Amino acid sequence: MKKDDQRWTREQTIVAFNLYCKIPFNKVTSSHPEIIKISKIIGRSVNSVKMKIGNFGSFDPELKKRGIVGLANASKLDEVVWNDFNNNWDDLAFESEKILTSFDGKDLLKREPIIEEDFCVMEGIEKERLVKTRVNQNFFRQTVLSAHNFSCCITGIDIPDLLIASHIIPWSRAEKDRLNPRNGLCLNALHDKAFDRGLMTITTDFKIKISPKILAKPSVPIEKWIASFNGKNIIIPERFVPTFQIIEYHNKNIFQI
Repeated sequence: MKKDDQRWTREQTIVAFNLYCKIPFNKVTSSHPEIIKISKIIGRSVNSVKMKIGNFGSFDPELKKRGIVGLANASKLDEVVWNDFNNNWDDLAFESEKILTSFDGKDLLKREPIIEEDFCVMEGIEKERLVKTRVNQNFFRQTVLSAHNFSCCITGIDIPDLLIASHIIPWSRAEKDRLNPRNGLCLNALHDKAFDRGLMTITTDFKIKISPKILAKPSVPIEKWIASFNGKNIIIPERFVPTFQIIEYHNKNIFQI
């Protein structure tokens, strides 16, 4: 039996969704190196993996709003995996990375680079919890940056080393939304710091709002540059658009008036 004649397993489908999160939808092609790599790891053809990613696109409301329609032959299992992830990002993100590791037989920590930003190693923390935190944060970073096409949603800067997957509701306060990509924005390092400190926010209609503490210093070059974005629209991500409730939290609890 040819490998593509076999039914997709839950594990293979979860790995495909993991890939859906990490690749901008407009770059999903048969020549994409990650699609080629994952197809070999899970034992499916490149075209089969590409189509499976397209199946997930059919469930994505943000793609539909943009007139982008995924493939029409999604299975019930595809829908189950989609709903499972969107209802429990914290556990499913880690599960998808563990499953991928089980396919390629590599160490979970060595397979992905460790993201140090937003992460502090706590003394005495259990090893499993430590691994899960690091892997999950890396998943969050890749998913948020992919949703923003790997560019800052304020400035358009697209230098990877300068980009941060910034939490809208801070990690320490977002127990249920720590891994939810709708709780993330792709920002350059400077705007990430300003956003984190409440010196800027975004409104529910996706406009940039700069704190009066910055606007009061128009003669200082850095403050002047940050202030120049006040009232402008952010570049809205193609997927995982922040929710009204998440944005409102930052407006009311983090932003400095």
